Amino acid sequence: MKPLLFLTFLFFYLHPLTTVSSAVYDPRTTATKAKEFIRTSCSATLYPSLCYTSLANYANTIQQDPARLARTAIGISLSKARHMAAYVSNLSREVDYDADPRASAALHDCFSNMGDAVDEISGSLKQMRQLVDLDSESFRFQMGNVQTWMSAALTDEETCTDGFEDVAEGPMKTEVCERARKVKKLTSNALALANSYAKKGTN
Repeated sequence: MKPLLFLTFLFFYLHPLTTVSSAVYDPRTTATKAKEFIRTSCSATLYPSLCYTSLANYANTIQQDPARLARTAIGISLSKARHMAAYVSNLSREVDYDADPRASAALHDCFSNMGDAVDEISGSLKQMRQLVDLDSESFRFQMGNVQTWMSAALTDEETCTDGFEDVAEGPMKTEVCERARKVKKLTSNALALANSYAKKGTN
């Protein structure tokens, strides 16, 4: 077979295969479906808009998997809680205790609360990575742990902001409380998604 004729044959032979392959897998369609899955799932949370914006960039990882969705949300919550704990720790070193003992005490307590929250969320994430079959008793036990620990973390984060009620208004109080509220919202969303996934093992 002549080279030119062979190349022509090869083109027309392979071209249909390429077309079929493209129809079967389109990354854009997959990503769109994953984002729609995230948006729909986030409707079960208290802060759906924040839920979606925090998770949409992980659509390729999450796909349409509720376990990955909950695990990713918990991971994001953990990252933000760690940053918050570090921020409060640095801030507490800058505050003069003698000049403002209430602010200093509130920061110290907040750091302790956030540290506890980090431990609880970290434990939840570890448990999510070790999940067994959906229909097993072990799954229900594991998800019970996740729900308990995430709830405790949320309580600790709320306690952080409660400690600033008696602190005088000012930039420091405003900044700390705003950051803490953002962490609380992410933890709340992660807990809601974990609760939704846990129900799949009890139906």
